[in-house]
Amino acid sequence: MSFLHLGLSAKVLSAIAAAGYKTPTPIQEQAIPHVLQRRDVLGIAQTGTGKTAAFVLPMLTLLEHGRARARMPRTLILEPTRELAAQVAEQFEKYGRNHKLNVALIIGGVSFDDQDAKLIRGVDVLIATPGRLLDHFERGRLLLSGVELLVIDEADRMLDMGFIPDIERIGELVPFTRQTLFFTATMPPEIQRIADTFLHNPVRSEVSRPATTASTITQIKVAAGRDPAEKRQTLRGLIRSTEGFKNAIVFCNRKREVAHLHRSLLRHKFNAAALHGDMDQPARIASLDSFRKGEVTLLVASDVAARGLDIPAVSHVFNFDVPHHPDDYVHRIGRTGRAGLPGTAITIVAPTDYKAIATIEKLIGQNIPWMGDPAPTKSRGRRPDKGEHRGGQRERSHVRQTRAQMAKKPVRISKPPNQPPHEPAERQDSSHLPAFLLRPIFLKA
Repeated sequence: MSFLHLGLSAKVLSAIAAAGYKTPTPIQEQAIPHVLQRRDVLGIAQTGTGKTAAFVLPMLTLLEHGRARARMPRTLILEPTRELAAQVAEQFEKYGRNHKLNVALIIGGVSFDDQDAKLIRGVDVLIATPGRLLDHFERGRLLLSGVELLVIDEADRMLDMGFIPDIERIGELVPFTRQTLFFTATMPPEIQRIADTFLHNPVRSEVSRPATTASTITQIKVAAGRDPAEKRQTLRGLIRSTEGFKNAIVFCNRKREVAHLHRSLLRHKFNAAALHGDMDQPARIASLDSFRKGEVTLLVASDVAARGLDIPAVSHVFNFDVPHHPDDYVHRIGRTGRAGLPGTAITIVAPTDYKAIATIEKLIGQNIPWMGDPAPTKSRGRRPDKGEHRGGQRERSHVRQTRAQMAKKPVRISKPPNQPPHEPAERQDSSHLPAFLLRPIFLKA
């Protein structure tokens, strides 16, 4: 099937052709006709399958009729991060080249006054993060009573970031008769509850089992010790020796670790940039742009870069830290192997990560093979060879035998002078005791 059979307008089809796309992805093929019919849609698909275009393209067609009013957006798209919101705005710019729509981006790190000026002019498409959107509403600068279509994107990420209360409040502010599009990559119970609350008789568009990984991604795990310095050394060796390496995103669990690893890579002459939530917005944009343009080959990032970011032709993903939540693994490695291209995801596994990696393998339904030797032992950080293992057993056996012999063999010592008659002459060797404890005790008759 081609885009011509989905019911999109001529202007949208012209923009799609100019972008070089001819065939819709499965999620686009399933979702777009239902969106154009004004139906609520629950879209479930793994990352990198074209979910953004699945709602952007039909929205452009629907918005060709009507006009926006001041401070009352016609449509609202909620995104969990600034980067995702900015990326959706770029998609509207790309496919809306033949439209005269006002698109506003309401995110943190940008002046309230500049955003307010856009809202006053009237907005056809409002793309926002939940927190900044509610800030504008509470200041009286925004009315949501005119929203005709609500899009909740990356809903499972919203849950992880604690935005569900904000989402529920926004749901109470928009009209009950709105159309709602709900997109997610995984469906934990809480997300199912939210979907049931927001959607009315939805069409379910599911193109893959939730929490599956793309078949184009080669997954590998590598053993390392628990010392961060050793893990950094392992990562540097992998970057230098991995076949087909062009560029990579390196994921860490904590913002502090992102900063430490970034500085370490720079000291070892690697071309790297950092991306995490504590950076200001201009710095975050600069890091992403430099990586997209190929000016840097390594992007060291927290999970702020794990969801939905469309960075083409990423050859490798490295999990410097095994993610705490198994769903995050699916999103992280989804940054590579996109649009049918091959990709490689390598996870560095420390001795304390075995439980987490086992949970990930259970979620994705497959065992991730080891690179090289099997996993190291938990006690020593590496697997001992056979000689070491036998030697350790002999040493421990000798110690046990010696202790047993000492416990059984009594040691006879001579009676000290003036020892009373009731003091036993045979006793355990007490040479390790302090001298004052060895003095004889005289009892009255």
